[in-house]
Amino acid sequence: MKNDNRITVAITGASGAPYVLRLLQCLLDQDQQVLLLISSAARVVLATEQNMQIPAAPEKAASMLCEHFSVDAEKLKVYGKEEWFSPVASGSAAPAKMVVCPCSTSTLSAIAHGSSNTLIERAADVVMKERGQLILVPRESPLSTIHLQNMLQLSQQGVTIMPAAPGFYHQPESIDDLIDFMVARILDHLGLEQRLVSRWGYGKES
Repeated sequence: MKNDNRITVAITGASGAPYVLRLLQCLLDQDQQVLLLISSAARVVLATEQNMQIPAAPEKAASMLCEHFSVDAEKLKVYGKEEWFSPVASGSAAPAKMVVCPCSTSTLSAIAHGSSNTLIERAADVVMKERGQLILVPRESPLSTIHLQNMLQLSQQGVTIMPAAPGFYHQPESIDDLIDFMVARILDHLGLEQRLVSRWGYGKES
């Protein structure tokens, strides 16, 4: 169950909806099965930043997103915040990889302290206890001492903290280029192919 093409993606209420939409498209294009978790605050952010009205009901959200990404229903599963019988809630069934993008500092705090009040928090806890790969993409500025302490605590537990801080050495010409920079780094860390951004010291990839 661990060495498969499944990945858990969680969307929380931090700013940065374009990052996760691009990430989802790239994962689905590479035939990854995505188990998607969307917080209530994330739906507000998606509506504000992308004008996407995600239904609260998981099955309706899944239908909408499958149509948006033009994928089969088996490729993109959406689970509600209290679906405790979903695969992501148990170490015996959860994917070994999880990305929280964007990751709010409240979600980061809950994960750092082992809270499992929502399915997102439980899913992250499962990945950590099973020694899987957890990537958090926080988007906040400035960072308080509490934020930094929580990030340090998680990093010491093997969690990858990847702030949404795109670089400029690839000479971006658009907002999409900046989004691709961050998504490329996430794909790199997941061990997946990416041709979004050329690597340092190399020319642009075709």
